[in-house]
Amino acid sequence: MAAAARPLVSVQTLDGDMSTDSPPTVPLPDVMKASIRPDIVTFVHANISKNSRQPYAVSRKAGHQTSAESWGTGRAVSRIPRVPGGGTHRAGQGAFGNMCRGGRMFAPTKIWRRWHRKINVNQKRYAVVSAIAASAIPSLVLARGHKIESVPEMPLVIGDSAESVEKTKDAIKVLKNVGAFPDAEKAKDSHSIRPGKGKMRNRRYINRKGPLIVYGTEGAKIVKAFRNIPGVEIANVERLNLLKLAPGGHLGRFVIWTKSAFEKLDSIYGSFDKTSEKKNGYVLPRSKMVNADLARIINSDEIQSVVRPTKKEVKRAPLKKNPLKNLNTMLRLNPYAKTARRMALLAEEQRLKAKKEKLDKKRKQVPKEEAAAVKAAGKAWYQTMISDSDYTEFENFTKWLGVSQ
Repeated sequence: MAAAARPLVSVQTLDGDMSTDSPPTVPLPDVMKASIRPDIVTFVHANISKNSRQPYAVSRKAGHQTSAESWGTGRAVSRIPRVPGGGTHRAGQGAFGNMCRGGRMFAPTKIWRRWHRKINVNQKRYAVVSAIAASAIPSLVLARGHKIESVPEMPLVIGDSAESVEKTKDAIKVLKNVGAFPDAEKAKDSHSIRPGKGKMRNRRYINRKGPLIVYGTEGAKIVKAFRNIPGVEIANVERLNLLKLAPGGHLGRFVIWTKSAFEKLDSIYGSFDKTSEKKNGYVLPRSKMVNADLARIINSDEIQSVVRPTKKEVKRAPLKKNPLKNLNTMLRLNPYAKTARRMALLAEEQRLKAKKEKLDKKRKQVPKEEAAAVKAAGKAWYQTMISDSDYTEFENFTKWLGVSQ
């Protein structure tokens, strides 16, 4: 913003002007210091440009200009309506459907689409103000591709004698005088045939944008003088258009102001604390930050003297451990857990020892004398059982048992 912060701007004298000791100057209007918002400019430009579209639609009868009917089922073809007749390739072809050759499109376009867009007045004004402010910054103008290397100063203001120029050859002299002709020449040389189908639609040629001349006197002759130079556009300061100030939604158009137009900017757009004379109750939008260098602001002595000191000690939250899995955590919660764990381990050890002894005893081979004693005891018990179960009153019972008395 260094270029837009000067209090005075020099008025460039033309060849026909009266010579003076020092070039006249004009104060820089506040609109040149307004905040630059590419997001608002892009949005407003996109919506404004939609308002010049012409409605288009396919023909209402397209795809339905045949008396096609489906052949129905049973003929091993799909049920799509088919063109009647015979003798040509067209007969029997599918019709009407959007998947058919020569059929209608899906959801045919209508002319009652919402073509136009309403944009808030304040938003439009913000976009125009941003575009004017951006035109005063050489880096943004250069970035947009304009040839301003030989221009003496930005913003470029020329004398009011330019408004009385009638001939195009004199207009070219004015551009050469202020170093703006290379940009106009670049626009003329870029005249070429458009790639693509636009060639067939009355948009055959394209060319780049040159300088924009802004004049202040209504009905000035400058309009006829400059209108025939390719790429050069003319605008009245009271009817500035965003489509001309930021073509394509891109900031940084090369603008040449006449002295009368430049002096009118303050009355048209007002300032940051004074309302506009032409726009009812309008005040220039104030930027959120005067100095956008955030690092410099934070590191300044004024801020650093009142901020809290840097915390050297960093207390980190301890990792939470599961007491059921981590013994030390469990002991902090329950000191008896160690004793309980030890007793459980000892009890388990005793149980395993008893089980082992029992199994070993079972697996140990029995001596012959002991085995004979066990066998004899078994036989004695069996004899006792037989004698207890012998019923003499039943004759056949002892026979059935196979035991003789």
